[in-house]
Amino acid sequence: MKQSHKTSIFKIFLDAKLDSSAILFGCFILSLLIANSPFRESFTDLLETKVGFSFSSIDLKHSISMWINDGLMAIFFLSVGLEIKQELVGGHLSSLKKALLPVLCAIGGAIIPALIYMLFNNEQATEKGWGIPMATDIAFALAILSMLSDKVPVSLKIFLTALAIVDDLLAIIVIAIFYSSQLHYLNLVIAGAIFLLLLLFNKFGVKNLLFYLIPGLFIWYFVHHSGIHATIAGVLVALTIPTRTTNQQSPLEKLEHILKKPVNFFIIPIFALANTNIHFEPAMLKGLFSGLGIGIVLGLLLGKPLGILFVSWISIKTGLARLPENANWQHIAGLGMLGGIGFTMSIFIALLSFSDPALVAEAKFSILIGSVLSGLMGYLILRNTTK
Repeated sequence: MKQSHKTSIFKIFLDAKLDSSAILFGCFILSLLIANSPFRESFTDLLETKVGFSFSSIDLKHSISMWINDGLMAIFFLSVGLEIKQELVGGHLSSLKKALLPVLCAIGGAIIPALIYMLFNNEQATEKGWGIPMATDIAFALAILSMLSDKVPVSLKIFLTALAIVDDLLAIIVIAIFYSSQLHYLNLVIAGAIFLLLLLFNKFGVKNLLFYLIPGLFIWYFVHHSGIHATIAGVLVALTIPTRTTNQQSPLEKLEHILKKPVNFFIIPIFALANTNIHFEPAMLKGLFSGLGIGIVLGLLLGKPLGILFVSWISIKTGLARLPENANWQHIAGLGMLGGIGFTMSIFIALLSFSDPALVAEAKFSILIGSVLSGLMGYLILRNTTK
């Protein structure tokens, strides 16, 4: 009974990701069209329009772009945090045997792309972007797997999802440690105190979600003003939400269900619409052959599959893990290529890496090229793979 309950949750997660991929792709195309049309400047002005309020020492008046990247994306990270906790407590990452291969592959698939990027950007103005090619966009990767449903075993989808969840966790850690500005310790202490309060609510069995979400807004505010990126607040709140491994729906599962559609059908597409508006210029082609462009494209296109394949081979040859059921090495190679679809998270890290609009645009274009090539190569490899 418990296993079927967990499987149904996992299926809901997969279905939501797959169904929303079409909307995400549509927003991606629309953003590119707007950026290369007469409406480009109007759209940019709209994103820079400030909304909200400010009084005394409280400042909540920010641009629409900031509300999307720091506000809505905090809700996205709350959803990611819930998925991570759910899988760690009673899902596909709940035991060493289940978790070892996707965890190791996620680490290998993050380190190798970062090293490739640094090979071309070490001690350059662009070296801070080393985190860009580390990320995997689970929505697009699973969408391609769904197009190959008769060619790939179900175990491969589960493996890719588990790998991507660990990948998200690594990205969260990287953002928190390496992509934070000057720290304001008083705000950090206040946020930490509220976080401890939520842990106490969990400890004493408080189930009402309002006792976590309302203080969570204050955690977001103080984290936002602490120098650590505000999206980390979403993860902190997620870690405090009560869950259980029984058949009964927990507060965590309830919140996960509430957030699933808004996150996948609104927040991520809106982020894509606001942040993939790449205005194509001839200089961008030249930029692909700069250290920044080469580091991102090769990091995604070569680093991801090499990292995943190498770690898989070492883990299986040493007996630490085994291949997913009914999968072979060609499946792992194709899955590694799909891991090179960076897109949403890669663009997010690019925005944190550079303040120069020219570098941001060049990074976005390189992410686009690397992700498209990775997705195409992964599709072709898996389409020609026999179970």
